[in-house]
Amino acid sequence: MSESVETVAAFTIELQPAEAVLEGTGRFDFSKVWTGGMTGTSTGLMLSAGDPASGTAGYVALELFRGSVDGLEGSVVLQQFGTMSEEAVLYYEFAPGSGTGQLAGLVGAVEIDTSGGGHDVRVRYRLTR
Repeated sequence: MSESVETVAAFTIELQPAEAVLEGTGRFDFSKVWTGGMTGTSTGLMLSAGDPASGTAGYVALELFRGSVDGLEGSVVLQQFGTMSEEAVLYYEFAPGSGTGQLAGLVGAVEIDTSGGGHDVRVRYRLTR
């Protein structure tokens, strides 16, 4: 499959504060349960800096997803880079080369919509193998 495919999914997240690794930063471990076009679980690590209470902060995260994407089974790592400021920015992508099983060669991006109070996502991906 070389053409891009789109699917929709949702996840719930559980954040657990953890010991910071750098002075002036925060760290969270997290787990997610995915439903819809992405079905499975993921666990990850988030590092943050700034002042989220005032609306100015940034974070990076890596998470390992295990499950299926549109019925294709395997695992893949997702990477995130986000900023909160006057304009929020979020890059949320599959880490190239990280897929296993039927998800080997998976590349693409995830867009999150929180306007409804949850974490609804649109997933655009393709397989490069």
